[in-house]
Amino acid sequence: MAAGTNTWGSKSGFILASVGFAVGLGNIWRFPYVTGENGGSAFVLIYLLCAFGIGVPILMAEFLLGRRGASSPPFAIAAVTAEAGLTTRWSWVGNLTVLTAFGILMSYAVVAGWVLYYFYKAVTGDMLAPSAATAQVAFDGLLADPLTLIFWGGAALLMAGTIIASGVQQGIERAVKILMPMLFVLLVLLMVFNVFVGGMPAALEYLFTPDFSKVDGSTFLAALSQAFFSIGVAMAGMMMFGAYLPKSVSIAQSAMIIVAADTVVALLAGLVIFPMVFHNGLDVGAGTGLIFQTLPVAFARMDGGAIVGVVFFLLLCVAAITSIVGLSEPVTGYVAERLGLSRRKATVVTFGALFPFSVISALTFSSWSSYKLMEQSIAFWVEYLPNQVMLPVGGLLIATLVAWRMPLSISEDELNFSDSQWFWVWSRLMRFVVVPAVFIILLTGL
Repeated sequence: MAAGTNTWGSKSGFILASVGFAVGLGNIWRFPYVTGENGGSAFVLIYLLCAFGIGVPILMAEFLLGRRGASSPPFAIAAVTAEAGLTTRWSWVGNLTVLTAFGILMSYAVVAGWVLYYFYKAVTGDMLAPSAATAQVAFDGLLADPLTLIFWGGAALLMAGTIIASGVQQGIERAVKILMPMLFVLLVLLMVFNVFVGGMPAALEYLFTPDFSKVDGSTFLAALSQAFFSIGVAMAGMMMFGAYLPKSVSIAQSAMIIVAADTVVALLAGLVIFPMVFHNGLDVGAGTGLIFQTLPVAFARMDGGAIVGVVFFLLLCVAAITSIVGLSEPVTGYVAERLGLSRRKATVVTFGALFPFSVISALTFSSWSSYKLMEQSIAFWVEYLPNQVMLPVGGLLIATLVAWRMPLSISEDELNFSDSQWFWVWSRLMRFVVVPAVFIILLTGL
């Protein structure tokens, strides 16, 4: 799976694929509910600082490791550390990122299944709910039905697997060139719709007027993990995409475009969802089920809501599938490289292994929802460990490797800034801001 056999056909294809990986349910499903749980605008401000101050430099580090090593993350890191004269045990950082991607996919496939199910309900006209209580009952009914959860989660994996099996240019690049512009246009249309329907002033105040009385260590950890989750840092995908990246493409410019696009989509999603929530007097802190418990009510109360609902859940389907593609690409690449398999066989092995774990994740929301581990549900741990522990730890280790252990000459050669001053800024930012900040946030948050 080295880069020689799989490369991006164009810079735009790479950018759109990376944005497609970054822009997903993390923006449209996770960002609004995490914002709601962490006090709104103060969280948004901290999230923006984390995304640009920490996310961009680490994303650049991932791209340079991937391109330099030209392999899946464990093999890429092993190759670069060998070149740098370091122990190849650092390749375990690559293993950690692949394992993180797999862990996130466990629960992500289930949520993607919720999205496909609600899109199906929207198309058939059964999604609208006259009240919050009715929407809650419908969502609880879905969670209580393990066979439905497993079926739709499996359908999401099948769609993503088909794209992965088709390769980089014919599968991923071709899909995102259609799906990403469609997602952006749908979001803008829904935001404009909200301007005329109502709830926008309250949403703007909630998102952009900070209340720092609600900020503590856990807020910073939530913002950092959301930035990592949303951008796709430390979950192997960006390093894998970097392995397919031609030398002529600027890593720094690409990273800025990707994070900026990702942030715009997250804020747009907030301006799509929160106006509906406020306009209809619904609960902003509804948690993981926010969009499934509130939007069916909002759509039911608006003119043309049935059509808007179909458009919105189509948008979510696009976001879900592109993110599963980005998450599963490095796992598939690793399996192909480790076992010497063709891309298609590696895809079958990867998704064949992933499906039973997604079934386990589905059961934690359903039949096993009453079981506790250290006073928390198993579903909590399935989501918490990869997202709030493994992601920041992986990001910290990648930043430490590139900033403090590797010779800076390798990074400078790979980043290839037109002005050497920019490399000086990036390297100092990595050493004296990113590494300490991630370490302190991880420590205080946990």
